[in-house]
Formats: sequence, structure tokens, C-alpha cells
Amino acid sequence: MAAEGIRSVLFVCLGNICRSPIAEAVFRKLIADQNISDKWITDSAAVSDWNVGRSPDARAINCLRNHGTNTTHKARQITKEDFLTFDYILCMDESNLRDLNRKVNQVKNCKAKIELLGSYDPQKQLIIEDPYYGKDSDFETVYEQCLRCCKAFLEKSH
Repeated sequence: MAAEGIRSVLFVCLGNICRSPIAEAVFRKLIADQNISDKWITDSAAVSDWNVGRSPDARAINCLRNHGTNTTHKARQITKEDFLTFDYILCMDESNLRDLNRKVNQVKNCKAKIELLGSYDPQKQLIIEDPYYGKDSDFETVYEQCLRCCKAFLEKSH
């Protein structure tokens, strides 16, 4: 359980090697730039177990590096404990949302508010598309959308 005055957010996608680690790194940079890192706990996870222990996709790492952001994240699958400890679980698409809602039905006393990260997008792009099978530029699109959404989420959660 987070200490008094500390909030927590978990970013979730299918495999935890593209979208959610980008969102996590973007959010970490935003809170570091605002000197509020001590007020947040942040992480990312997958609904699947396919990539557990793997680093993010090389294209995601390159995209982050191009924006002066790094990550040391290793993919992990969401746990029942996450639903009990995180304030927010923000996912990338409807499939993630369905999977999370199915998983949360097995958890008593869920603390987390489960939402689409895109619901915070000022440009109203609700879904953050999976770039895995796309071009390098698709990772840039994910980065830009995550940045918009994370900024708006941070403003609304103050």
C-alpha cells in the first residue's frame, strides 16, 4: 500500500514490450521534470505472459532514446496484487480493457480505477494502437499519444 499522499499508476498493454513501457517511461519523465517523482509509484505490465522477463522492443527503446528517455523495465504480467495496490490501471485498447475486467472479477476489494489511457487524450484518440507489427514511425505515434495522455492524466489527478 502506498504511503499517505502518494498515488500509483500501472500502465498495461498486451505484451509489456511496446506501448506500456513507453507510457511508463513518458510518465516517469513527466513527474521527474516536475520534481514530483516522490509523489508517484509507477510501473507497467502485460495482460499476457508471453514476454515476461524481456526488455522492451528495440524500436520502443530507440524511440524513447530519441526523446531523451531511458527505460530499464523488464516485462511482467499483471498480478492480483496490482489490482489491490495501484490507484489507477491505464490500458491501451479495448482488448486490454476486457482482459483486465475479466481478471478483476477474481479479485475482492479492487482498489484500482481501470481505464483506457486514451480516455485522457485531448485529441480524443481513445485507442493507442499496437505498433509491434508496424513501422518504426508507429512507435513515434505511440510516444506522442502517450505523452499527450500522460500530461492530461497528470493534470487531472492533481
